[in-house]
Amino acid sequence: MMNFENLLVEIVDGIATVTINRPKALNALNEQTLGELQSAFSHFAEDDAVQVIIITGSGEKAFVAGADIAAMQPLSALQARTFAKLGHQVMRHIEACPKPVIAAVNGFALGGGCELALGCDIRLVSDNARFGQPEVNLGVIPGFGGTQRLSRLVGKGLAMELVLTGDMIDAGEAYRIGLANKVIVQADLLDAAKAMAAKIISKGPLAVRLAKEAIRNGLEMDLDKANQYEAELFGLCFASKEQKEGMLAFLEKRPANFSGE
Repeated sequence: MMNFENLLVEIVDGIATVTINRPKALNALNEQTLGELQSAFSHFAEDDAVQVIIITGSGEKAFVAGADIAAMQPLSALQARTFAKLGHQVMRHIEACPKPVIAAVNGFALGGGCELALGCDIRLVSDNARFGQPEVNLGVIPGFGGTQRLSRLVGKGLAMELVLTGDMIDAGEAYRIGLANKVIVQADLLDAAKAMAAKIISKGPLAVRLAKEAIRNGLEMDLDKANQYEAELFGLCFASKEQKEGMLAFLEKRPANFSGE
């Protein structure tokens, strides 16, 4: 059992729910919380009991309101660069996790909170969610990948607008520009995230892992190389028992049993 000071972790039916639990600071990311996230995801990557991870924030106001400004304000340039590198390392750790990661964004996702959501594979957001990269208001720039992942997700023009103005957008606008996958009434958000996680778990586990790998790594390649990479992973699926079961079940007009039970 994992015990953390700033995270609550629950693992039920293959779903690990990680709740960032600093409500007095609106779940802001400090060095300790980042370290705990990295430790948790290192565990999840190796734990066969975990198939999908959900990240959310405690309370009803904030997913993560940002990085901890009180902790950052006195940093030197060298210390700030070290802190940014830690943030980048953690976001990459989450992004590279072989299991799917769903962000259940329940309120403010600003600065580091928006960057944390960007590191996840899917973003389900409550109807009161607010997104933004307001760092220019503080005289700095996004430091945990916001200038890079945001532009890759919503395009250069929209990323420029959000980062350069520091404006905050609501859930509907986040959905319109492709930052949010779905907008859900806040009271139903976590249930919706768990339902999506359960649906993913019902699919072929190797296929899910390889599909995530194909999408994530393929985006860093040119199209010809990415398509070749996809074909290699597609072929690899045919070395698995689950491909045999999945296709046989289809031909026999029955649900596939990927668990082997």
